[in-house]
Parts: sequence; structure tokens; C-alpha cells
Amino acid sequence: MKNTKLLIGLGFLTIVGIVLVAADHIDAPGTTGNTADISDFYGFESPSNPDNTVFIIDLQTNVLPDLAYGEFDENVLTEINIDTDNDLIEDLVIQALPRGDTMYFFGPAAPDMTGRESEVLTDFPLGQVAISDADALTTTTEAGVSLFAGPRQDPFFFDFGQFNKVIGGNAPEGFLPEGEAVDTFDGANTMSLVVEIPNSMLGETTATNVLGLSVYKTWVTTNRKQ
Repeated sequence: MKNTKLLIGLGFLTIVGIVLVAADHIDAPGTTGNTADISDFYGFESPSNPDNTVFIIDLQTNVLPDLAYGEFDENVLTEINIDTDNDLIEDLVIQALPRGDTMYFFGPAAPDMTGRESEVLTDFPLGQVAISDADALTTTTEAGVSLFAGPRQDPFFFDFGQFNKVIGGNAPEGFLPEGEAVDTFDGANTMSLVVEIPNSMLGETTATNVLGLSVYKTWVTTNRKQ
């Protein structure tokens, strides 16, 4: 089974400061809540180094406080797909695969197979990091790549009760008064993967946006071992 989170259609990931986000907290019953469920995908210029790009993937949408933290599944390969020639086919991938209490990263490199099939790029190790619990433990490699894997508070703000009132036609007109909105996801956690990588490792791209800036098309997939 392969799940996909697309940034295509929302815009292109640009390496000069525009932030793009794909969010999704309601999925098909067979996907919701499982360890391959992609809830958010972020790509943006590093705030501390404009020559770096940061990718953040949040997995599992229902790691609520009473469930403590979720866990990464050793049967799930998470993959950042990067299109550099504007043909909507991945030219480079960055992969993450857990083993025990460590998350191993591979790439960026050309995949052995594109599309719905993926193989672990063991010949292209990118680095590894201990899977954190409450602490934001990171590893920075000699190549200048920073890595993180572990639970983080869900950044998604959503008032589910008010949403149901709107859908049911029972909501008052206009915006709620300040302070009355309730964040349904407050205190909930996701299992996050973070890669900060020098743009030089992502290769050249032929695509540009309306401002003439170099951009990448990028999307995330999770692949469950069959």
C-alpha cells in the first residue's frame, strides 16, 4: 500500500523562502490513524541558512495525549520525492526507515524505480538519528544535513465542534468572538520526520515559478512492506 501527499497543485516548493504546506487530517477508514498515514508536509527555506531547505513530514493524525506517543513502523518506508525536470516524475528521493530506536535516512539519489514501487537506497546513506521522545534530539552530518525523528505537537489548528455546526447549518453568522474558538488538536501529537539539507544536494532544476525563481515539485509517499 502506498499513500501520497502532494504539494503539486498547491504550488511549487521554492528554495528562496516561500513556505508551502499540505495538510490532511481526514482520510479513508483504511488509512486513518495507521502508521503510514501522512497528515502534513512542509517545505521551506531554512530560517538560519538560506542555502538550505527544510522538509517536515508529520505522520499519524490521532496520537492524542491519552495515547501518549505513537511509534514509527519498521514496515513503512517514508519517501520525499523531488521532480527536477518538470515532468511530474521523481528524479531524486530522500527516504526514512526506522530500525529499533534509530531512524535511518537515505539519498537524495535517483530511485531504482519510480511511481508506486520503491526500494531502500542502501548505497546512499544520508545519516541517522536516535528517535526522540519529548526531547528534540537532532543529528547534523559532516555534509551539513540535520535530521530529527520523533513526536511533536500537532501544528494543525481546527475547531471540529464549530466545523460540525457549520456543516449542520447551526453556526452563527460571521466569525466567532476572539477567544471562543477551540483547537481540537491542542495537545495532540504527530510523529515527525525533519530533514534540513543543503540545496546543492538537491541538484539543478529546470522549473521556475511566475517570479522566475527556481522551484522543485515535491511530494511525500509512505510505502508499506507487503
